[in-house]
Order: sequence, then C-alpha cells, then structure tokens
Amino acid sequence: MSVKDRVIAIVAEQAVLEPSDVTLENTLEDLGIDSLGLVESIFAIEEEFDITIPFNANEPEKSDFDISSVATIIAGIEKLVDSAPAA
Repeated sequence: MSVKDRVIAIVAEQAVLEPSDVTLENTLEDLGIDSLGLVESIFAIEEEFDITIPFNANEPEKSDFDISSVATIIAGIEKLVDSAPAA
C-alpha cells in the first residue's frame, strides 16, 4: 500500500468515511475532522510510518507542517518518510 493510500485510510477512519470518499482536495474540515480528530490522525500517521510530524496542535498556524488539504498532508508525509533514517 502506498503512502497516499495509507494516509487516506487513516484520515478516512478518523472521519468515519470510506477511503473512496476522501479526495486529495478535501480539507480535514470538509471531512468533519475537528482539532481532536486532527491530533488523533497525526498520532496514527506517526505510528504507521514511524516518523515524527513537526506539528503543534496548540499553535497549528506556527507549524511547519501543512495540513491545508489531504494532498498537502500526503506530500508532507512522503517528504518525512523519504528523509527518515533507514531502520
């Protein structure tokens, strides 16, 4: 399963949707994911990929991680996975 498919599956689970209902253009708000759901999604993604996402839930506007859409989240995860040290 690709990074894209895995991230979409996690986001869909948080939104209580089918992965096929999640598009790259969707925002988390579009999908009904609130701030708690966002934090839970980030934790799930970190665990899935064994990475640390540079995101501050208390000050999201000051984070270096772009959560403006599903596509930008996937792009950010791909970048972090590619730069992660090999296990």
